[in-house]
Amino acid sequence: MSTRYTKDHEWIRLDGDVATVGITEHAQDALGDIVYVELPEIGRAVTKGDDAAVVESVKAASDVFAPATGEVVAINQSLDGAPATINEDAEGKGWFFRLKLSAPEELNDLMTDEQYKDFLKTLE
Repeated sequence: MSTRYTKDHEWIRLDGDVATVGITEHAQDALGDIVYVELPEIGRAVTKGDDAAVVESVKAASDVFAPATGEVVAINQSLDGAPATINEDAEGKGWFFRLKLSAPEELNDLMTDEQYKDFLKTLE
């Protein structure tokens, strides 16, 4: 499945029944230099739309919401020492956490790459 996007600028990419979650290039660009990330605990159950993580930049702190319901099965521990990885590669190495989805069909409600690009145009 391709990457899906939320209106809060999170992305989610499904691989089997586990999905990787992070913030978009647009979000990291708006935040500026990221200085700290608070990741969820492994084993934590999250519901779509819940606060799942926090990202802090020199400008602001921002919640990262769960784009889908599931259990956190992995976190990107490399962000602890290098939160700037998010600025460098927000939609790759800068991922935040992985979820074992309990309702994969929720992803159908999220935007495709094309829809997200169109959504961003409405924000300009």
